[in-house]
Amino acid sequence: MNDSNSETNLGRAGFASRVGLDNKDREDQLTVVLDKIKSNDLQVIRVGFVDAHGTVRIRPVEASHFAQASRNGVPFTTALLAMDSGNFIFKPVFSGDGGFGRREMGGAGDVLGVPDLSTFCVLPWADRTGWVLADLYLSSGEPCPYDPRSLLKSACAALSKRGMSYVGGIEVECHVFKIKDARLGLEFCDQPATPPAVDPLSHAYQHMSELVYDAQNPIVEPLRNLLKKMDLPLRTIESELGPGQIEVTLDPLADVAAADAMSLLRTTIKQFARRIGCVATFMAKPGLPNVFSSGWHLHQSLRDQKNGQNLFASEEAVLSKIGLQFVGGILENVGATTAFSNPTINGYKRLNANPLTPKRAVWSHDNRAAMCRVIGGPGERSTHVENRSGEPSANPYLYMASQIYAGLDGIDRAVDPGPPLDDPYAQTDKIPMPASLQEAVHELEKSEVLRKAMGSEFVDYYVAMKRHEIGRFMSAVTDWEHREYFENF
Repeated sequence: MNDSNSETNLGRAGFASRVGLDNKDREDQLTVVLDKIKSNDLQVIRVGFVDAHGTVRIRPVEASHFAQASRNGVPFTTALLAMDSGNFIFKPVFSGDGGFGRREMGGAGDVLGVPDLSTFCVLPWADRTGWVLADLYLSSGEPCPYDPRSLLKSACAALSKRGMSYVGGIEVECHVFKIKDARLGLEFCDQPATPPAVDPLSHAYQHMSELVYDAQNPIVEPLRNLLKKMDLPLRTIESELGPGQIEVTLDPLADVAAADAMSLLRTTIKQFARRIGCVATFMAKPGLPNVFSSGWHLHQSLRDQKNGQNLFASEEAVLSKIGLQFVGGILENVGATTAFSNPTINGYKRLNANPLTPKRAVWSHDNRAAMCRVIGGPGERSTHVENRSGEPSANPYLYMASQIYAGLDGIDRAVDPGPPLDDPYAQTDKIPMPASLQEAVHELEKSEVLRKAMGSEFVDYYVAMKRHEIGRFMSAVTDWEHREYFENF
């Protein structure tokens, strides 16, 4: 593992030191990681960052160079930050500033990913392979303003200044299908590629049926074992309503660790599925017959950093004063934050349309029709808020960061969300959920709260990226249009 003779072969010599990460704790962490690499005879380490879409972008680094990568950073081209969800570039990346307005990002040059050694793990499904998440920095040493993980760290730092930490719990649905035709011919390798043809694992629409669960068990059980090996705090894996649909829940985690867990969970499920001839999709509403929509319900609360007390719990009320104000902020900022909780065009085919999804920005005590459902109540130490609006493909860092900033806005302005509502679908006077990604992006663009919190530079970048996707969608001729107009007119 000695890299002293090749210190400048990867990244920029001493970059981690330049950005203030040259402390003894990190060197001790590196020693532990290098021991893991040696004891497991690892050959390659996947160093990755999570882009604005929630996609993990990696550079596989030889294990013999990992100490160097940790100290020097790993270069990633800025062009990766200029791609929409279909990997179409929407910025002039070869210009002097790359279209980002920053000289450090011109010419499709590099940003540096500095590994967060606390996220290091061994991938049990890949041969002698490690995995670690990195934070992005500009070559100047400034944190990259387009790095979602850094944005969530900033949101958690804003909470920490108030003596609070964020607690997030994952409850996410997805589909796992058997591949019957991988469609690997060149004619299918368009951009984006044509998906495989699939079959379900079993029949469904028998929610939580033991028969359905047992039919899925040949896949669920090895997946369960993998998730445990990854040290993810698994709570449940169960069959959901649709054919091939499962739901996974994790124990709550603090701050950035909650979002890291979601990134690792999706990575594990998708890669495991491919290796056994299946495909896992976190798409909200797949375009397949008889397939049910999937959601991501985000459970969240705030904790007192001094004594660990749940700041949403109350002895007398359903929700504490801070909890009420946090919910008030989420409800009032729902238009803008939905651009992060539901960042795809497809997500709105579920939101507002599915009979089990929120229709308006309301809160309730233990009513699943509400956008914000309070679980717990007077005297319950685990009282928390479940946001039921999100889609499974949402970027976890942006979803959580936007919730934190919206909630803090509610606390700062002492927003009163009113009493909990018993019949959320009947509240036609309340703020409606955005009806489309276009509407949510428009609300984000004009949001003073999120511009101040996340930075106008990032908001403008995100809006431009999403409008590029929307433009591609609007210019494509759909099957509906072809059937509607081709023969009749």
